[in-house]
Amino acid sequence: MRLRHRSGATVHLAYCTNVHPAEDLDGVLGQLARFGEPVRADVGSPVLGLGLWLAHDVARALDDDPAAVARLRGELGRRGLEVVTLNGFPYRGFQAERVKLEVYRPDWAQRERLEHTLRLARVLAALLPDDAARGSISSLPFGWRAWWGPERQRAADAHLRELAEGLRAVRRATGREVRVGLEPEPGCTVETVEQGVRLVRDLAPDVLGLSLDACHLAVGFERPDDVVAQVRAAGVPVVKLQASAALHADDPSDPTVRAALGAFSEERFVHQVREERPGATGPLPGTDDLPEALDGALPGDRAWRVHFHVPVHAEPAGPLRSTAPELSATLRAVVAGEDPLTDHVEVETYTWGVLPEGAHPGDDAGVVRGIAAEVAWVRDELVAAGVDKEDA
Repeated sequence: MRLRHRSGATVHLAYCTNVHPAEDLDGVLGQLARFGEPVRADVGSPVLGLGLWLAHDVARALDDDPAAVARLRGELGRRGLEVVTLNGFPYRGFQAERVKLEVYRPDWAQRERLEHTLRLARVLAALLPDDAARGSISSLPFGWRAWWGPERQRAADAHLRELAEGLRAVRRATGREVRVGLEPEPGCTVETVEQGVRLVRDLAPDVLGLSLDACHLAVGFERPDDVVAQVRAAGVPVVKLQASAALHADDPSDPTVRAALGAFSEERFVHQVREERPGATGPLPGTDDLPEALDGALPGDRAWRVHFHVPVHAEPAGPLRSTAPELSATLRAVVAGEDPLTDHVEVETYTWGVLPEGAHPGDDAGVVRGIAAEVAWVRDELVAAGVDKEDA
């Protein structure tokens, strides 16, 4: 979906396909008919953006076969779909029965991550609509902090320098600009935007920057206006905003609240928890997964936020809530000013399959309705912030 910022810039709105399992090209093509086109029809837009997730094997197959890329591009066009952004964070098996910390492998200290991201860049350059200004790829923020150290950081820095040269080579060869954004996330080497700005600022601002995930920002209790001010002041590009909401518990000491949180404790994804500390200058109290927090690893005397991407348009059952208000504030902050902070916005709720009973969509039609409602909600929030709802 294309929107128009007051500056005249096109703002691309998409939903991320990492919610759908697919490890080969036929699987990706099947998603377009099964989900992509029905979501577009439900939203009522002539064109819908997809933030494609391409697992390692399919990315390699596409990179090796221009005819396969042409087939994918043709199928996108026939179904009223377009791609300006890829989710390059998960490497493979993101909808497997158990993912947890495997989502952070390989990290940026490993050459496989570099090679995969360059493949994605070459594929994206070939998929971009002719009139798109640029493409974007989100990626993990170096790696998981418990595995990190100086030697891994040196290897990651070298790989990112090589990535920058590779992205410039794509631009020279194709005339298309593709940028990669590292995505701060609780528990990773880069947890906060402040850390991201410090580490990314001097890398290669023409092709590298940050990808901001509104759920991650909310879990870290980062204020949207402060985040935007930090990146604007530092001159760090934001290549993408992932429109997502976290789970919020006002009083985690309440047994009713803890029971409600327990319904979100599941075995596929990792759900980091952070406890609010107003005015704190250091790291927030937190755990690497929800079961640890529920087992007593956190004091529970202040609000908790949980890295569980809940549907952005619908509040969870009480006594819990989502951080949708914080997402609204983030969207407003991003499009405020003379130019948007980023022109790529991607709805990223990948947890439909593990939502508690009562919130679970049940079947494909339910998933389509849910994703379409999310896209419409984010579109309406952007319109309320002053972005033109008419497709550009």
